[in-house]
Amino acid sequence: MSSESTSKRHYRIVLLLVALLILLVGVAWFQQPDGRMHVYMLQTSGDALLIQTPGGRFVLLDGGGDASQLTLVLGQLLPFWQRELHTVILTTPSGRHIGGQVAAMARYQPVLALAPPELGRSGAAGEWRRLAAQGTLRPLAAGQRLELDGASLMVLEVTAGEQGGAVLLLSYGATRVLFHTGGSAGDSAALALVGRPLDLLVYPWQRNPALMSELRPRAMFMSESYSAPSPVLLSFAERRRFSPQVFHPKADGQLQFTSDGRRVTLKSEG
Repeated sequence: MSSESTSKRHYRIVLLLVALLILLVGVAWFQQPDGRMHVYMLQTSGDALLIQTPGGRFVLLDGGGDASQLTLVLGQLLPFWQRELHTVILTTPSGRHIGGQVAAMARYQPVLALAPPELGRSGAAGEWRRLAAQGTLRPLAAGQRLELDGASLMVLEVTAGEQGGAVLLLSYGATRVLFHTGGSAGDSAALALVGRPLDLLVYPWQRNPALMSELRPRAMFMSESYSAPSPVLLSFAERRRFSPQVFHPKADGQLQFTSDGRRVTLKSEG
């Protein structure tokens, strides 16, 4: 092989490496945090919600039951270099939420993990505890507050039993998001917010609309976090009596709520 051919080959390799480097820098730049708070309701079996803080950290609430689907979606949303989750929160020990979260924790190391005190120690729950021990593991309890790059996540209530679950309030500037993942046991904590502006309510589809009628949120993401003994049968139109914008991932695909602390935007991929 002539020296000229060798030089051309080396030149092509250098050009390819430079192009690859430019591509990686471009992707990294695009995936930098934008100073806004994002809440994603992921399209997977069961409930999985992802919070991206204004500084680019990630909090995973529950995880649904489809491990492969959740890890696929997280891989699309998190930067390619991301290898940890700032916090994982299991709002109920139900198996409908653990499977996906276990898979996520196996791929992204949790810095802080919170779970109800009654979470078991065998099977999927035992594996969850093992992975959570990579970071700091604490029981999920009312009164806990996470500071998230200017945003804050407050645990208002945690209750056990068939009507149990968690009630959490996410605040960023003038923006407020309420997560209610269980039955009526947590309603009193949620009702304490009546009369205050609420931008988004994440609320079980099967629950009684009484709480919705009291809170009157500007938008609702309907969840599958709770199975009622006698599910409430209301259409989207009927639910819009309580909030002008009602979404469900089964009908609307992946949902995204974004706030800069004052203005909010909603996006669905359905």
